[in-house]
Amino acid sequence: MSTVAGPIDRDRVGYQAVLLGGFAMIAAAMLVMGDIATRAAIEQRRAEDLLASLAQVIPADLYDNDLLADTLRLDTGDGELIVYRALEGLDVSAVAFETVGQGYAGPIQVLLGLDSRGRILGARVLSHTETPGLGDKIEVDRDDWILSFDGKSLGEPPAEHWAVKKDGGDFDQFSGATITPRAVVRAVKDGLELFAAQRDAFTASAVQQTAMDE
Repeated sequence: MSTVAGPIDRDRVGYQAVLLGGFAMIAAAMLVMGDIATRAAIEQRRAEDLLASLAQVIPADLYDNDLLADTLRLDTGDGELIVYRALEGLDVSAVAFETVGQGYAGPIQVLLGLDSRGRILGARVLSHTETPGLGDKIEVDRDDWILSFDGKSLGEPPAEHWAVKKDGGDFDQFSGATITPRAVVRAVKDGLELFAAQRDAFTASAVQQTAMDE
């Protein structure tokens, strides 16, 4: 014998659907509110981390401005590059920007700091996925290898020496992990070459940049 749902049964099903929908809306609203509440904190932390990295590649006595505020966006042909400019008054004393090399396990992002002549003030690896215990020696907290770039420029050493020693260059490689330092050397050299090719744009004073933007 079959039974047919009466008005009470139908009302109960409808009530449950409305209740479930209400809970779903409340949950969604809470997720949105949580995202809004934490977004500012996350962005603040990212800014702090970036400033800490910039402080390692541009000495504080070279600028009197806010590095995060005085940025330049350059079209490199491969995309837009954000350049952090250190200013003394209106003159550019140094710049910092990211350059990328292809490591053993993926991209290696390097923050490169240069003075206005193109000499390296510092280089720091921002992110990578290289093998722990081997490739991670590119991190300054694990090894001082990355400091070997300090003071060098595109012509010092000569272009053919911008390679690891295994390839006939001046830079040490790691035992069992040649690809990783090779990628960083290549990334740093690429950054130097980019600066040399667009030096006028990198070092244009604040007054010149304003005029170009207009």
